[in-house]
Amino acid sequence: MSAIAEPPRLKNVRVVRVPVPRHIRTAWISDVHLGTRSSNAAALLAFLRDYEVETLYVVGDLIDVWQLRRSFHWPQEHNDVIQKILRKARKGTRVIYIPGNHDEFVAGFQGHYGNISIQKEAIHTTADGRRLLVIHGHELDTVVQNVRWLAFAGDLGYQFLLSLNPAVNFVRRRLGFGYWSLSAYVKKRVKDAVGFIGEFEKAIVRYAGRYRVEAVLCGHIHSAAIHQFGAVTYYNCGDWVESCSALVEDEHGTIELVNYHPFRAADAAPTTASRVQPQSLASL
Repeated sequence: MSAIAEPPRLKNVRVVRVPVPRHIRTAWISDVHLGTRSSNAAALLAFLRDYEVETLYVVGDLIDVWQLRRSFHWPQEHNDVIQKILRKARKGTRVIYIPGNHDEFVAGFQGHYGNISIQKEAIHTTADGRRLLVIHGHELDTVVQNVRWLAFAGDLGYQFLLSLNPAVNFVRRRLGFGYWSLSAYVKKRVKDAVGFIGEFEKAIVRYAGRYRVEAVLCGHIHSAAIHQFGAVTYYNCGDWVESCSALVEDEHGTIELVNYHPFRAADAAPTTASRVQPQSLASL
C-alpha cells in the first residue's frame, strides 16, 4: 500500500484572521464631510466594516457641498464610503439619511428609495422602548439660520485650522508626542465657542420637548457627547473629521459612543464612552 503524500508546506505565508463584524441594532454617524481634505473616510470605512447594522442613521453633512463649490476634492476613499453605505442597504440594512446644512440639497429628494429613506427628522424607538428624536441640529443654530455669510466665514476659518493639524502633528510625532488637534483646542478653549456648545445643547433639548421624547440625538457641532438634561438624554454622535466617532445601540437598547480616530495609538480597537453626565434642567 503506497503512502499518501503530504501536501507541500508553503513557506513565508502569513495567516490573517479577519474579525467577524459585530452585530448591532442601530448606528448613528454624522458630519463625514466627504469632499474635504480633512474627512477621515478611511476611519469611517473601518467602522462600517466592523459593524453589521440593522438600521444606519446618516445624521447630516455626509457630503460637504460648501467645500466642493470652492474646490473639487473627491479621492477614491470618499467614493468607497458612498459605495459601502449603498452596499449595506442592498444587503438589508435600513439607511435613514437626514440632510444637514452642508448637504442640504439632498432635502429636495425626500422619500423612500428601497432600503434608503431621506427625511427631515426621525423618531427612533430603542430596544428598551425609549423614543429618541433624530435631527442634524443646524435647525437650532442661529448663525446658520439667520446669518448665512457668517456661517460660511466660520466654516472657512475652521477648515484653515484643520489644514494646520497635519503639520502640527508631524512635528509632534517627531518629538515623540501623540495626536493633538489645534482646531479642537481652539474650539474648546475659546470662551464664545464653549458657550455656544452649551447653549446649543440646551436649545436641542428644549426643541425635543415638542415631540414628547425621552432622548434627542444630533450632530452638527462636531462635539460628541452623552448628557442628561432632567428627563431628556442628549446624544451627539460627533464627526469624522476630528473625533471620528459614532453612536451605537445594542440589542438591549444601550447606546454608547465608539471612537475610530486613525492617529491615536490608543485607538487600535474601538473605545467606548457611555457615561452620562447630569446637567441641571433649571438652567435651560
